[in-house]
Amino acid sequence: MRGEVMRTSQADIIAPLIVSPQPAGTFARSSKSRLTSRDFDRFPDNTLFHRIARVVCGAGCLPRKELFEAWEVARRIRRRFRGGRVVDLCGGHGVLGQIMLLLDDSTPDVLIVDRALPRSASTLARALASEWPRLAGRVSFDEMPVETVGLRESDVVASIHACGELTDQVIDLAVRSRARVAVMPCCHQLHAAQTGRLTGWLDGPLAIDVIRATKLRALGWEVWTQTIPVGITPHNRLLLAKPA
Repeated sequence: MRGEVMRTSQADIIAPLIVSPQPAGTFARSSKSRLTSRDFDRFPDNTLFHRIARVVCGAGCLPRKELFEAWEVARRIRRRFRGGRVVDLCGGHGVLGQIMLLLDDSTPDVLIVDRALPRSASTLARALASEWPRLAGRVSFDEMPVETVGLRESDVVASIHACGELTDQVIDLAVRSRARVAVMPCCHQLHAAQTGRLTGWLDGPLAIDVIRATKLRALGWEVWTQTIPVGITPHNRLLLAKPA
């Protein structure tokens, strides 16, 4: 029923991660085309993912791949990190942070930060809050550079496809605040990033991500490395870490 308070089932979070929501018919999850009302019928079920997808379709402003990326990343983060304010950096429409809030209501609020937020971010936020009124007043947006964001030790810092060195800025910011962090990097800058001279064995982007994980471990942090389905994005490596 519209507007009802929905309790997240364990299945939404702990379902086998090799199984990804698959709408019926030929439907490329990696497409940058916007989801619209024409896609409603692709999401007929009463699962949390399909309910979110129908709201996104109704809002008509989110690229398809961003929904699937956010869902896959949010589930993996919530398997490791519960509670705390969610800080969605380089967050765009903020769908990652808002899904994380839907998956864990013990999170008090979500802050979505980007240097330039899309105009339609507020459209999507209103649509989600209309379907889940408990989101109202708990999601805020701010335009600022990543390096100026104030973090708390209890935060969960998340970022999908912060380009190049922005991923390193997100990690550094979390390390300074000792906040839990999850990043899915993209646009690796081979001329500037550290590869640890591993490119004789590993391709450049993978070497950069290995060094990121190794540096966190060297600081004494617990580190997890995962992937989301490559059919959504080839930039699918997810790095999660928290202070030991």
